[in-house]
Amino acid sequence: MFKELKDINSRPAPFQFYTAKELWTDEHTSNQMLAYHLNELVDASSRNKKFIERSVEWIVSQFDVGSNTEIADFGCGPGLYTNGLAERGATVTGIDFSGNSLKYAQKAAAEKGVKVNYVHANYLDFEATNRFDLIVMIMCDFSVLSPDQRKILLSKFSSLLKPGGSVLLDVHSLQYFKQREESATYELNQLNSFWSPEDYYCFVNTFKYEKEKVILESTLKSHL
Repeated sequence: MFKELKDINSRPAPFQFYTAKELWTDEHTSNQMLAYHLNELVDASSRNKKFIERSVEWIVSQFDVGSNTEIADFGCGPGLYTNGLAERGATVTGIDFSGNSLKYAQKAAAEKGVKVNYVHANYLDFEATNRFDLIVMIMCDFSVLSPDQRKILLSKFSSLLKPGGSVLLDVHSLQYFKQREESATYELNQLNSFWSPEDYYCFVNTFKYEKEKVILESTLKSHL
């Protein structure tokens, strides 16, 4: 038991694990993530509705979005930005790993009477023949990628942009890094059974890597 607890709470190397598939394609956790996306009381998977509406208006004004603007949203989730931009007349493509989120996005787009091209894929693998005026990546997705993954993505952005096109990244600041502290906690059925419908203990560790300026929030569950 002691060895297992020691392994659970050990400090991994930065970017040692990439668990996007487990998070976004598992039926239970992807449903939980969608619920957090749509929860307007917390800024968790997505920010609150008023912030998103202000952000869409800022993007429209800052990048002169109109009927001839082609936009790609990498990690679009349930379409909270893509559908808003489509309502402003843009031609929008949304890419996301979660089939549940995309189903919601498609339904919401149909209800609004707008057309958005939603692509179910890991955005690291996304390819397209058309080119975009603007590529957006919101809610700090870029920050969680390893240096090698960032290189892949930036190279992809370069190939997908029209001449003079723009990339908008939402990232964490150094001030955010400085404010975070290392911690270790455990909890029964953490986050209201977010990780599993069955009872479990969840071990949550926050690690700081000063040299890399990286924060890792490690969450490991053990079923009872």
